Amino acid sequence: MIGALAGRVRAARGILRSLSIYYRGRERRQAMDRLHARFVRPGDLVFDVGSHVGDRVASFRRLGCRVVAVEPQPALVRLLRLLYGRDRQVAIEAAAVGSAPGQVTLRINRANPTVSTASDDFIRAADGAAGWEGQRWDDTVAVPLTTLDLLVARHGQPAFLKIDVEGFEADALAGLSQPVPALSFEFTTIQRTVALAALDRVAALGPYRFRAALGESQQLVADRWCDHSEMAVWIAGLPQQANSGDVYAALDPPEG
Repeated sequence: MIGALAGRVRAARGILRSLSIYYRGRERRQAMDRLHARFVRPGDLVFDVGSHVGDRVASFRRLGCRVVAVEPQPALVRLLRLLYGRDRQVAIEAAAVGSAPGQVTLRINRANPTVSTASDDFIRAADGAAGWEGQRWDDTVAVPLTTLDLLVARHGQPAFLKIDVEGFEADALAGLSQPVPALSFEFTTIQRTVALAALDRVAALGPYRFRAALGESQQLVADRWCDHSEMAVWIAGLPQQANSGDVYAALDPPEG
């Protein structure tokens, strides 16, 4: 009884921490909107896979987009429904995304839910890694597993697809059989092989060009779009302390 209560308190604190981090600061919101506005226009459909507390949902809605928010963590699904459940332009899918439909065990970090994951390899990679000290995946839950193809069939093709699923990015992209105009996927320096596998999958879907943003900067690095091989070299050459970021891919890259 006491242990269960302590777990709920830890989970509540973790969600409040995420809300504080990801919703704070007008400058951060403005930078996020400027970045997303390079890829979407009002009325566009966006998939936010790994919605977490929904700060990206908020950005896409400020830009006038329709959003499919995909999130497997039950507590965060409840939060998303509280925040966006009355918005008819937001559809909430309570599921993880992988290579085939079914069910998957989600490993939840109650104190830091943003790094909850369906990948045991991700947890092994984080064990002992600099910058990942003290992380505990202290709960598990079985959740539905869907695919990007099934989401496209249900909701339509998105103009932009965002994937942030803590080491499960390549698995998620394996369930997509058709190119979308633009997308992003998260990478970490503790799992570069996953990032490179995701990059290979995107390149196999179509003639994409690539750029990246480090951490939560909301700023694209470099001054030009590059090809698959150049992006692979860039990811491989990142210092370990770079930690994480997002790769952006576009079939028709925006200027600038």
